[in-house]
Amino acid sequence: MINEKSCGAIVELDGKVLLVRQKKSGNIGFPKGHILPGESEIETAIRETKEETNIDIEICNKKRYSLSYIQNKNINKEVVYFLAKPKGDSKISIQENEIQDAFWVDKEKVREILTYENLRQLWNIVLND
Repeated sequence: MINEKSCGAIVELDGKVLLVRQKKSGNIGFPKGHILPGESEIETAIRETKEETNIDIEICNKKRYSLSYIQNKNINKEVVYFLAKPKGDSKISIQENEIQDAFWVDKEKVREILTYENLRQLWNIVLND
């Protein structure tokens, strides 16, 4: 089994949350991506959000939200998310080679739009924290 880790951000602004639709799969979730060598989890979350949406973010606190799952039957995947808010401009400009779309969604609608059940469960934990 191969272990893999990605990090991302749950970005909130004025009651809205930033979501991305992956180009290849069409899945909708929070911005995230693989950790680069020597990079911290928080640095990865900030970089990936910037790469995918062109939005600079700051992490609101260091609390991490983590989920794990098996991908392609041989990859043990862990994804760590941090709560964040935009720094400055919140205008989206997507990374077209990876992202089909990125958009702000009312906080109340996030659960119904997320593709995966484990992300919906994580979102419930965030809301109840």
